Amino acid sequence: MRLLPRSAALVGAVLSAAALVGPAPATAAQPPASRYLNLHQCVFSAFLPASFDLLTTVVPSRDGRFTAGTNVSGTADASPSCGRGDGTYENNVYSAAEGYDLTAGRYLNLHQCVYFGDYDQTHLTTVVSATDFKFTAGTNVSNTRDTAPRCGSGGGVYDFIPLLSSATPLDLAAGRYLNLHQCMYYFNGRRDHFTTVAASGDGRFKAGTNISNTPDTTPSCGPGDGQYQLVPLLSGVKAIPVG
Repeated sequence: MRLLPRSAALVGAVLSAAALVGPAPATAAQPPASRYLNLHQCVFSAFLPASFDLLTTVVPSRDGRFTAGTNVSGTADASPSCGRGDGTYENNVYSAAEGYDLTAGRYLNLHQCVYFGDYDQTHLTTVVSATDFKFTAGTNVSNTRDTAPRCGSGGGVYDFIPLLSSATPLDLAAGRYLNLHQCMYYFNGRRDHFTTVAASGDGRFKAGTNISNTPDTTPSCGPGDGQYQLVPLLSGVKAIPVG
C-alpha cells in the first residue's frame, strides 16, 4: 500500500473529523451598532421665589450639570440618562428616553411640542412619547414625511402652543450625521427657560437641527424676541452618526 504524504494525511484527518462533528451552528445576526437613535429628554424643574420653572435638554450643554444622554446604539434605551442639576434645578418626572429604529424608514420625523403654563408662567418642551400622555410628542422613523406635529393636548394649567411646535422631517439618506441642535432661551421677567430643538412657526426661536456629512460644532439658533434671550451656556449641538 502506498503511503500518503504527511500533509495529505493531515487534511484527510481533518475532513474526517469535520464529517463526524457536522456543520458549525449558524450564529445569530447582530443588530447594527447604530440601529437605534436613543433620544433622551431631560427635564429639570425648580421652585423659585414666586415662580416655578422647567427647562429641557436633549444634548449635553456647556454646563455639564444639565446633560442629556442622547446616543446611537444597537439597543433601545428605556430610561433617560440626565445630568444631576445644580441643586436648585433637579430632574423632573417629565424626563424620558425613547429608541427609534433607524432602519424603519427614510425619515426621522422630529416632533417638537411646546406647552405653556399660564399659572406658573413657564414653558415645557417635549420630543418623545414616553412621558405623561398629556405632553407626548410624536417623533418617529418612517418612509413618510410628517408635516404637522402630533402632540398631547396639555393638561391642568398647561396649554399646547402650536406656533412654537413643529414636525421636522429629516432625510436619513442625506448625510452621515444627525446634527441635533438645542437652543435655550430665558426671560428674566418670568424666570422662565424655553427650549427648541428644531424649526417652528416662530422663526425667532428656530434651532438648526439637520442631516449632513459634516458634524456641526456650534449651535445655530434664532435670535429670540427681545424678551426671551439665547443662553449660550445651556445651548448646544451634538453630531450623532446615523449613516
